[in-house]
Amino acid sequence: MEQQIYKGKLTQFHRLKIAKKADLTKNTFSLELEVPENLKENFKFEAGQFVSIKFSSHGKEIINDYSMTSAPYEGKICLGIKVNSPDGATSDLYKNYHIGDELSVSEPNGRFTLVSKPSEFRTIVGFAAGIGITPILSHFKNILHNEPRTRLFLFFGNKNSQDLIYRELLDNLARTYNDRLQIHYFYSQEKTSHQLFYGRLDAKRLNLIINQILHLDDTDEESTIWDAVDEVLICGKGEMIKTLANACYHHGIPKKNIHFELFEEFNDDIYPIEKEFPLIENVQVNFKMFGKNYQTELPDNREKILQQLLIQNFPVPYSCKSGICGSCECTLEEGEVELLENEYLTEREEAQGKILACMSIAKTKKIKLNFDFN
Repeated sequence: MEQQIYKGKLTQFHRLKIAKKADLTKNTFSLELEVPENLKENFKFEAGQFVSIKFSSHGKEIINDYSMTSAPYEGKICLGIKVNSPDGATSDLYKNYHIGDELSVSEPNGRFTLVSKPSEFRTIVGFAAGIGITPILSHFKNILHNEPRTRLFLFFGNKNSQDLIYRELLDNLARTYNDRLQIHYFYSQEKTSHQLFYGRLDAKRLNLIINQILHLDDTDEESTIWDAVDEVLICGKGEMIKTLANACYHHGIPKKNIHFELFEEFNDDIYPIEKEFPLIENVQVNFKMFGKNYQTELPDNREKILQQLLIQNFPVPYSCKSGICGSCECTLEEGEVELLENEYLTEREEAQGKILACMSIAKTKKIKLNFDFN
């Protein structure tokens, strides 16, 4: 085992062997990692989580996050991985590591998770684009296995049918659970027999889905299937998440029931800021990070704290600036902030004074933060 600070957190890595490796499409592949008996506890995970893999690329040490496609009940770690470019790091992972080789793999992480409710009747809708299917596949397998009363609807967007990963697995799930699972495929660069399925998953498409697919509810003649939706899962690129999350919210789904996982750096707010704050100028910020103490002054509180610290070139950990990844989590030790959106922290963590610097606006002239709470 080795420990390393990664995205601002102390992360445990273990050496795991590659048990299986398979091509999925021309630019995606799967890895199954062998977890020895003595590490089974360390690698227990929840549906929707990911592991970070440390490997060598072009002489440098790289760490990338990859979501599990396996469900916890399957007792194995399976990953779906996309090679974005022939000279990128993931291409080296594909070319240089084979069955029997060892990789440094972090213990499972991430909060794109749901509380299991096996005794409830639930309706859960998933939206995925491309490789964004990976954590949603884990979720759907897990829910179908553990929640006999839950029905699921998956809307899966790809450029074309050749790029569609896990087609066979998804179709088998839909056949096995045909009374509880519906899957609809969308293509942005391939004509489809029905116009509804041609185009990107966006606000306009959601409107059509609600009106043409999620309309009549056999279980309740008074309402639609959309009215019965309990949770929404969205995974893909930032712009798609932003568009769909807002569209779901405007169509009546509470923000706390819209869950998303981001597969790239994304610097926009997911939801528009609806609050206004009294202007405070010359905000004093003291913070502790990686064992060092820093002091600075922010011109005012018009911008969020993380963004202002980055402008001043402080090496604050972050990977999204959208309140999703949790890299900039810290403890507020003095002063007050407004936490605008929070897809990451639990109520208990907020009560303990934890905040996300990327989503926090200063409300007092002096702020004291601690990024070192591991």
